[in-house]
Amino acid sequence: MLDWKNRTGSAEAREERSAKRETASGSYFRGLLSRSLGALIGVYLVVTIALGWYWSEEPDLFPVQQNAQAAAERNGQQMVVGYTTIETLKTVAGTLLNKPGGYISNDRFPPGLWMDNMPSWEYGVLVQVRDLSRALRKDFARSQSQSTEDADLAKAEPRFNFDNKSWILPSSESEFEEGIKSLNRYQTRLAAGDSGAIFYTRADNLNNWLGDVATRLGSLSQRLSASVGRVKLNSNLKTEAVVAGQAPQVDEEVVETPWLQIDNVFYEARGQAWALSHLLRAIEVDFADVLAKKNATVSVRQIIRELEASQEPLWSPMVLNGSGFGMWANHSLVMANYISRANAAVIDLRQLLSQG
Repeated sequence: MLDWKNRTGSAEAREERSAKRETASGSYFRGLLSRSLGALIGVYLVVTIALGWYWSEEPDLFPVQQNAQAAAERNGQQMVVGYTTIETLKTVAGTLLNKPGGYISNDRFPPGLWMDNMPSWEYGVLVQVRDLSRALRKDFARSQSQSTEDADLAKAEPRFNFDNKSWILPSSESEFEEGIKSLNRYQTRLAAGDSGAIFYTRADNLNNWLGDVATRLGSLSQRLSASVGRVKLNSNLKTEAVVAGQAPQVDEEVVETPWLQIDNVFYEARGQAWALSHLLRAIEVDFADVLAKKNATVSVRQIIRELEASQEPLWSPMVLNGSGFGMWANHSLVMANYISRANAAVIDLRQLLSQG
């Protein structure tokens, strides 16, 4: 009887020890699994953050004339009037697709999903691409208002005006690529001397496009200045509201950029200035005769100088928003200064082009 009790106790002890070992083993494997999963998540976050930092690097300025000459030699084409402008527009648009990380404004996965500065930069570049592609279609490639528009340029403009955040069916990238291909077909016909492909370098054509440029720069300057809040005067004063002997009453409102949008406006301005500096350098080449006759070459170079100055590296890890004469810088106001001065030079240039 005693042996039976001992054997029974031993069996129960063995089962208890076995259960403890299984519990310990399960806890060990669960701990190992959780640590492994945590390590994988940590590695994933480190890799995506590193990629995000790399993809946030803005492309450098490129030499416009040398770039066009290299393209002409590579394709065996002639450097005709308008070739540099088209090649520069193609390169600027292609930069959106071929820079590190590619086009990320429509990304649905990290790190592109987490980024907002580079998408804002891309949108700024795209605005200038759209404006010049429209000017090519309605002005530069037409002799007069009732002439026929170029078929390839008519296809390129709507491609660049496609939704910039479309992911699939079709994606923004595929539409932009089709726009570049349409520009390339027009450029090929232009270089080959095709009578149907013409690039008119007239002062009025250039002036029309510069009107769009001035509008863009003026808007950017106001949006950048609104980073610290400014009082805006509404121009809705009625003559019957004016009382003799009294100062007229003018409506006022405070305009201020939301804090989370300050860096977006800043990088959109950087993108527009980057693209526009290249496009103006191309215009300087193709419209050299017109600018020389109007004594406007210096004005163009002044605009380019201001725009390129706005591309200086931002050494701060974030866009600072100091106000007044305080201790902290306000990067938006510095950018607004460059944009405003460039806009003033554009206005002067348009006046020169308008003169007989």
